Parts: sequence; C-alpha cells; structure tokens
Amino acid sequence: MKPSNLRELIEAVYDGVPILFADGFDDAIIGIETNTHKVCYDIDKCLEILIERDGMSYEEAHEFFYYNVSAAYVGDYTPLWIHADINID
Repeated sequence: MKPSNLRELIEAVYDGVPILFADGFDDAIIGIETNTHKVCYDIDKCLEILIERDGMSYEEAHEFFYYNVSAAYVGDYTPLWIHADINID
C-alpha cells in the first residue's frame, strides 16, 4: 500500500471516530495507534517533506518541525511523532 492511500484507509476504517491529521504530511503517515486513535507519523519523512516541498535546509526543517509541528498540542487527538527508522547495533 502506498503511503498516500493510508489516510484514506484510516478514514474509511475509523469512519465516525474523531481523528486528527497533520496538514501536509500525509506521505509521512505510518499508521494509527488503535487505543487512542492517534495518527502516527514518521519524523524523518516529515523532515524530508519540509525539505523537498518547502525548500528548507535540514537545519531549518528540523527547527521548524520540532518548534511548530511536534510541539503543538491540539487536543486529545494530537498525532504521535515517531522515529521509525532506528538502528541498534
């Protein structure tokens, strides 16, 4: 399944359940936490989106994301921001 279809799948499966999506980051969705119905986003993919879409440097994207996106509390359904690609050697 392509990430761009994941939002539509979540909306269809959880029809009628209050779910909050982060605008502009659909390609970074990696799933949903089923107990709280919070959408989960891959932080690295969010940074890539800011770099590619908005022309930010990595440092600018990092600062913007952590100050304006992940730090924003928007209620009980605030999305979860996850480091999905962690290697432990």
